[in-house]
Amino acid sequence: MKGVLVDSDVILDIFLDNPAWAEWSLGILGEYAGMTTLYINGVVYAELSMGFERIEDLEYAITRGGFRMLEIPREALFLAGKAFLDYRRKKGPKRAPLPDFFIGAHAAILEIPLITRSVDNYRTYLPTVRLISPDSG
Repeated sequence: MKGVLVDSDVILDIFLDNPAWAEWSLGILGEYAGMTTLYINGVVYAELSMGFERIEDLEYAITRGGFRMLEIPREALFLAGKAFLDYRRKKGPKRAPLPDFFIGAHAAILEIPLITRSVDNYRTYLPTVRLISPDSG
């Protein structure tokens, strides 16, 4: 396997010790870290940054967690825009989920799985992405 992309919700479960999800998130990241590289991208980084006062603290947490940064290629940015446009045309809820589309399109273009708990938009608008989620078995 050439790596997995990790969504911010899974990482935040651990950082914030989410009582409902921290155990699952820690277990799944441990499982995949033992066999491949755990990646995040700039969108995940930005979402994670909201929980830190200093960039040095975020950098330390990412490094300690074993995550590696990937740049989002233009093909993924283009796909994210098209998937989001489809979402808006189908009258998706107006809650600004654009970051999910960047993350999912990145996984789609790289043809790597995505570890996430937020599966609905990915399944509907980016169906080629292999999702690793609590309900995926």
